[in-house]
Amino acid sequence: MKKCVLLAALLVCLLGFATGVSFAESANIVSHGSHDHVSFGSTIDINEGDSASDVVCAFCSVRIHGNVSGSMVAFFSNVSVDSGKTINGDTVVFGGKLALADQSHIDGQLVLFGGELQQAPTAEISGDRVVMEGPGWLLFVLLPFLIPIGIVWLIIYLIRRNRYQFPAYPGGRRF
Repeated sequence: MKKCVLLAALLVCLLGFATGVSFAESANIVSHGSHDHVSFGSTIDINEGDSASDVVCAFCSVRIHGNVSGSMVAFFSNVSVDSGKTINGDTVVFGGKLALADQSHIDGQLVLFGGELQQAPTAEISGDRVVMEGPGWLLFVLLPFLIPIGIVWLIIYLIRRNRYQFPAYPGGRRF
């Protein structure tokens, strides 16, 4: 049963990220709403009294002081929701921190993978939630990329070590 939940959560995270990336690529051509927020590497602030339709963020932070009427996808990003504020759609956070203040509310489903959930006692999540906290899950996902990188590094290290001779110092040995 745990394997099914793990695979389902991973699939949801990857689909959420793929949807966010495809949305971010098409945001310059076709805007789904006048209040969509898409960012790569910079902070998104939704101010008090403002509302946002959909929010997509990669390698940045999201501070919600207003309401989000659509869904939110955050990839390696931190998200903070002020007290009394609502995210009406689904929320996906991959490799980041989600902080829900008092009286904040997520109407849709929550998927948090490889990050941290800080939920106040009065914060509420209406839909289903899949929460896999901790950076160990990210290592599990990134391991297929780390192994080839390590092999390439080892090959380069061995070639450079044999190619360059260290100078002989007077009175010392040659290595």
